[in-house]
Amino acid sequence: MSGFSVRESGRAKRLSIKVFPRGRVEVVVPRRTRPGDVREFVESHRDWIRKAREQFAAEHAPEPFALPRTIRLDGIERQFVVEYRRTPGARTVKYRGRDTGVILSGRVADEQLCVDALKRWLTGLAKCEYAPRLQALSAVTGNSFKKMHVRGQRTCWGSHSSSGTISLNYCLMFLDPEHLRYVMIHELCHARHMNHSRRFWRHVAEFEPNYRKLDRDLNSCWKRIPTWVGIY
Repeated sequence: MSGFSVRESGRAKRLSIKVFPRGRVEVVVPRRTRPGDVREFVESHRDWIRKAREQFAAEHAPEPFALPRTIRLDGIERQFVVEYRRTPGARTVKYRGRDTGVILSGRVADEQLCVDALKRWLTGLAKCEYAPRLQALSAVTGNSFKKMHVRGQRTCWGSHSSSGTISLNYCLMFLDPEHLRYVMIHELCHARHMNHSRRFWRHVAEFEPNYRKLDRDLNSCWKRIPTWVGIY
């Protein structure tokens, strides 16, 4: 079977398959897993993958891929116009951000290069937008952190490592401000409770009483992420 990606994980003890709502298939494998073993594992689950894809297709209409002309980021309450400028002979695509837009220049006929450039832009923008918000909420909650990373995680909106590093997904910018704020509070509260115990949720509730609804919302918020981002 073709059309799947493989992600090595140091925490994985066995192979597993995840089918995303738009049909993407990811195989999570322990480190040093042989490619032949991955192919055999996927083939043995072919019927399950097909049924999962069919179920998602029945629930959600397929969305065609298209590079964006505008990017609306409700989480930070901003909208940007995307401009594409072709540079003859260029082999790469570079971006330049502005207050209300982003300019991509170079080999803009290559869609994948454009997507990669837009993701780099989203990462840089998120770092600038998230940092002051996270610092302010750190002061409000009384929970500190050592570093903040921004990534395009495929399986989570955020995380908090035992070393004090909070990682946030740049896709949170596509959600509502309330969801962005909640994820930051959630991860900050892990500084005190590195689990999802009752004490952890009580701590979260001190700063976000509506946490139950917001947490449930996140299960379907992938619908807010544009197809071109290619994460969900």
